[in-house]
Amino acid sequence: MIRKVLPVLVLLAIGACADRQIAGPCKQLRDLQFEHAHVVSATADSGGREFSLIGLFIGLPFFHEPPSCRVELEITPVPDSTIRADVWLPAKAWNGKLQGIGNGGFAGSIDKLSLRYALQQGYAAAATDTGHEANDRDGRWALGHPEKIRDYGDRAIHETALHAKELITAYYGRQPEHAYFGSCSNGGREGLMEAQRYPDDYDGILAGAPAMLPTVQLPAWAWTQQQLQKPGAYIPSGKWPAIAAATLAACDTLDGVKDGVIDDPRRCHFDPAALQCKGPETDSCLTTPQQRALRAIYSGPDERHHGFMPGGELGKKGGAAEWFSGDKPHKSIEYGYAQDFYRYLVYDDPRWSLDSFDIKRDEAAMYDRLHAALDADDPDLTRFAAHGGKLILFHGWNDPALQPQITIDYYENLRARMGGAKTDDFVRLYMVPGLQHCIGGPGPNVFGGLPPGGHADPRHNISAALEAWVEQAREPGPIIATKYDSDLKPLLAPEKAKAIRSRPLCPYPQAARWNGNSSPDDASSFSCALEVGDSDGAIGGN
Repeated sequence: MIRKVLPVLVLLAIGACADRQIAGPCKQLRDLQFEHAHVVSATADSGGREFSLIGLFIGLPFFHEPPSCRVELEITPVPDSTIRADVWLPAKAWNGKLQGIGNGGFAGSIDKLSLRYALQQGYAAAATDTGHEANDRDGRWALGHPEKIRDYGDRAIHETALHAKELITAYYGRQPEHAYFGSCSNGGREGLMEAQRYPDDYDGILAGAPAMLPTVQLPAWAWTQQQLQKPGAYIPSGKWPAIAAATLAACDTLDGVKDGVIDDPRRCHFDPAALQCKGPETDSCLTTPQQRALRAIYSGPDERHHGFMPGGELGKKGGAAEWFSGDKPHKSIEYGYAQDFYRYLVYDDPRWSLDSFDIKRDEAAMYDRLHAALDADDPDLTRFAAHGGKLILFHGWNDPALQPQITIDYYENLRARMGGAKTDDFVRLYMVPGLQHCIGGPGPNVFGGLPPGGHADPRHNISAALEAWVEQAREPGPIIATKYDSDLKPLLAPEKAKAIRSRPLCPYPQAARWNGNSSPDDASSFSCALEVGDSDGAIGGN
């Protein structure tokens, strides 16, 4: 898997002779013949260039690219299906592994930044646009194109894995020793699709905050937005910091530590009435209609859908303010995704409006149209287990986008279907206190997930732990997560990153428990334990 991204790589002097050594085998890939695909280009890249996220993170260092062979593929398994994929092959020091890269949101582009990260670590890497070109929040590509929906659902990721392995074998003269897939959100759903439907594609899969049930989650988003559109109910973004502060005041110490993080928000029963406006409305209070809307957000439409988990940093980037409220009504992330799913993937009607949403009618319509194509909730992983595959799931308790309980429910369904002991042989779930949607949040959130960064050893890096499990039969136990003074510094400027807190992430259903004596900012002050009354046994690992 992708591990620590080195900020500075030693640049090799690559002369004309070396360029020819790279270009020869790379050029030959252009002549490869596939049944339903063709090589658009195969380019020898001598590396040495510098790239960065300059403009987003001004002042942070550049990264240096190693030499590689970069292949662009066009895959057409059926009519009206055009899947673009990039496969990048290290020209030197290949580690013998394939890294598959996933997509967020509606996908629609190839994640070249993650390709670069994988390449730097010695992986052959593969990524796809999932069969369409678009912004990852734009669903118009699906209008009248059911085959493109199938590509997006599972076919593109699978076809990319198959063709990447063929290119690797042609370029290096041998197959990859191991293949890994790691991603989050929709990419986590893609990882589960691989395990459930194409169990031989990958040996190890890391699926973070998987959007595994679009036909449940998208109607829940639409319903939430409907509550916020009721008269006087809209909660402006500026109110979410006050909601976070009041929630923490009520629930922060439930886990025994006052640290700005609610370890298990299911135990928090915050009453929005505590923020009742007693005078003129301000950002520090809630009106009665806003309180009703917030209670609805916490409860969800019903038990099947679950609700939003209360936590901290709700008003910051990636928090509830962006997902639920946006800059103004009808401009939140949830509203945009839900409306586009219904317009272009369910009803084929660009004029359909979320204002007409009826949860019983429209959830049933989405299920009928999209369940087979998009939902990744099959608990029968018999074939993946027989392949020797290993699956690690993680989900942040502070996730405002995808309900963490859905991931827990899937894990419990796995155990019920496969048996507890059998599931422990190849699956782990880590619930991450204070982690928002995939990245960021008030808790220790750097542990080798997304983005990569921090320590590279299996005790601190969930991707490295997955590889050690696959390659050395080393079962993963607690993984130490770190909170830095900036969530992105470990990735972009590790020499400047300052660790301010660490905490063990425990294999679910265990959770970290403070010893009550030493520093609560040090992972060594915690141990993994079950809640009182939990009948499951402890899960091992080292």
